[in-house]
Amino acid sequence: MTTKILVVDDEVSLERLIKQRFRKSIRAHELEFIFARNGKEALEKLAAEAPVEIVLTDINMPEMDGLTLLEKLSEIDGIIKTVVVSAYGDLPNIRTAMNRGAFDFLTKPIDFDDLEVTINRTLEYVQKLKANLKELHQAQSQLIQSEKMVSIGQLVAGVAHEINNPVGFIDGNLYHVETYIQELLKILELYQAELPNPSEMLRKYIEKIDLEFMREDLPQLVESMKEGTERIRNISTSLRTFSRSDIDKKVPFNIHDGIDSSLMILKHRLKANNHSPEIEVIKHYEKLPPVECYPGQLNQVFMNIIANAIDAMEEYNQGWSYEKIKANRNVITIKTEVGNEKWEIGNGDKDDKEELGSPSSQVIIHISDNGPGISESVKEHIFNPFFTTKPVGAGTGLGLSISRSIVVEKHGGKIDCICTPGRGSEFIIQIPIN
Repeated sequence: MTTKILVVDDEVSLERLIKQRFRKSIRAHELEFIFARNGKEALEKLAAEAPVEIVLTDINMPEMDGLTLLEKLSEIDGIIKTVVVSAYGDLPNIRTAMNRGAFDFLTKPIDFDDLEVTINRTLEYVQKLKANLKELHQAQSQLIQSEKMVSIGQLVAGVAHEINNPVGFIDGNLYHVETYIQELLKILELYQAELPNPSEMLRKYIEKIDLEFMREDLPQLVESMKEGTERIRNISTSLRTFSRSDIDKKVPFNIHDGIDSSLMILKHRLKANNHSPEIEVIKHYEKLPPVECYPGQLNQVFMNIIANAIDAMEEYNQGWSYEKIKANRNVITIKTEVGNEKWEIGNGDKDDKEELGSPSSQVIIHISDNGPGISESVKEHIFNPFFTTKPVGAGTGLGLSISRSIVVEKHGGKIDCICTPGRGSEFIIQIPIN
């Protein structure tokens, strides 16, 4: 990447000397020098030639001097670092420039060896500053995203709790309603047996309300209400399971409950609609032991990966007819199993890793889809913060980055992606059981 350096000086000869001294770096597109005659022209060049990383400026210039330019630069971009140039006898102005934020200074006449060293030192500082700011921005974004998930989890848990109370009332009362209806129907049957010939008015009213239909339908209505309350209870349980945020310590957790709660929350996206048929979910669950983990965080991982699979298949189906999508049905397959592996600890470098003595049991979760797959060029970046292939506004690029952080850093596990363009993608999550 080419580094842009803005040179601000009213001496015309300086431009020729700089181009001559740095001609190799300029030809190799390592450095690009932009020249301005005074501070006013420099500000115009900055607006037109951004991004500029270093400004080399004289102090004494017409129209706008270097000290005034230095103040303007601090307002424009805190990343840009300025090196001021002045005569050796102008130390008061050099001192003022350093107090106003100049990174370094050179004296005239310029020693070009010294200039090259100063440019390299300044550039190294700028690059470190940019890297630090990028890491800070990523950490802030991930922290904000995590805080949002905690807040959403607390909200969902509260809603689930509030749902449970009225559902409990309804469910408890339905038991009595069912009993009362059965008893009333029995009394009605006895009345009809003892009074087989009702009056004309009563007979007409029985016909009007279709008594026989009511007798058959009432038990079915109660049964459907019981099923409805059971579904609400299951949804509430899924919400509470999904929203668990045990941030203080790891707790034993049933991984299948976490996956199922994520599927329940995404159920509205899996259902058929006017544009496409249902997305089928196939589950191959092996018997798993409880896993020591942070349940709320792992649920977030499952949610991110399944939601991404749905997004990919929906995008893949664009322009297809309902019949064509149905003929090439969309499927998400989730498989779980227990495996054994020798886990490594260290900083990630091969020479610095230390293998633990005995194999450790782990839970392995495979989540695959039959969508468009991922190209190798995209796969290299999918776990990078802010990387996304979705349209602007449709994704933050943090989902998989946070998922990797949760699996690797929080749980000491592994996450990987196997994909073939046109044949779908598979994410493999490995979590140590203890």
